[in-house]
Amino acid sequence: MSAIDDLPPLREVIASHGLSARKALGQNFLLDLNLTAKIARQAGDLRGTDVLEVGPGPGGLTRGLLSEGARRVLAVEKDPRCLPALAEIAAAYPGRLEVIEGDALAINALERLTPPIAICANLPYNVGTELLVRWLTPPSWPPVWDSLTLMFQKEVAERIVAQPGSKAYGRLAILAQWRCDVQIAMHLPPEAFTPPPKVSSAVVHLRALPEPRFDADAKTLERVVAAGFNQRRKMLRASLKSLSPQIEDHLVAVGIAPTERAEQVSVEGFCALARRLA
Repeated sequence: MSAIDDLPPLREVIASHGLSARKALGQNFLLDLNLTAKIARQAGDLRGTDVLEVGPGPGGLTRGLLSEGARRVLAVEKDPRCLPALAEIAAAYPGRLEVIEGDALAINALERLTPPIAICANLPYNVGTELLVRWLTPPSWPPVWDSLTLMFQKEVAERIVAQPGSKAYGRLAILAQWRCDVQIAMHLPPEAFTPPPKVSSAVVHLRALPEPRFDADAKTLERVVAAGFNQRRKMLRASLKSLSPQIEDHLVAVGIAPTERAEQVSVEGFCALARRLA
């Protein structure tokens, strides 16, 4: 008996289905069901909420989400070996778990869910950042989801919450903090996983703001931020020169010294510059 439901412990599930983690799929399994339930709780009150999970593997976090009261979980799994184990969970929670076999990068799973929607996942390392960027850049804002509760390598998590002036601060921080409240909710050591990865992990919680924190056109902002951080060692008057011949005048007009570098400029500063350039 496990601590959160009547299904077998995950070690037994993995052994009975032959589910050794595959490096090519970025798999590292969490076997402690009390820990997966704790991660699920970081997403907030899930009662009455549809949840999207990417890369459920043998279903540790899936069981945590269901035991914490998620109205419905839609799990997208690329590894067909995991489907029988997930089917057993679906049988134990009738009508509350749907599993789609496929690549999360190729499937628009969100259109299959009913708001309110939360996304909660121990993301495969090899696609985590790309999925986050997609969720943060929908065609219109606010997005269909209310919150993201996602596990990343610690280094990526620190980039999401980084503040100006730090080495970790960059495009990911601006993209996330422009439209969301962000925080690191949990840290997990390598030994929490099977097999243990070479790096520590962290769970990041992002809650969508009703409107972006500062007014700016999304495409213009992305262009300005990309230009600044693609040459982050250069002063802004040089790294942003391709955007406008009068870039120094524009920088001064919005209160940014042309000699500053991208990592010194706040989200508000980048938005002000984007508005002026637009």
